[in-house]
Amino acid sequence: QVQLVESGGGLVQPGGSLRLSCAASGSIVSINNMGWYRQAPEKRRELVAIARRDGSTNYADSVKGRFTIYRDNAKNTVILQMKSLKPEDTAVYYCYGFIQWRQGYWNDTWGQGTQVSVSS
Repeated sequence: QVQLVESGGGLVQPGGSLRLSCAASGSIVSINNMGWYRQAPEKRRELVAIARRDGSTNYADSVKGRFTIYRDNAKNTVILQMKSLKPEDTAVYYCYGFIQWRQGYWNDTWGQGTQVSVSS
């Protein structure tokens, strides 16, 4: 069984910074895309940032220039460094991975979510 475990959420003032970490564990053959989504109250889950195995990345327009995603393929980890946080960044952040858990078998895998609150 594959698990994604997040850490690093919390409460921060506008303009502050937070770092989210996610580690994949279990029966893992390889991980293709790995990244972060978020869901604010009464809104749909949206992509924040994704890092592909080849090192390429994509960001939501709303976070470009403020958030940076880092991925370590050897350790099956992904980090989201968030700076200049705004109240509209408040949401539950979910780690995501498209994971091969057996040769030829892939699953969309989600973490349990970590709350990020930006407020004065």
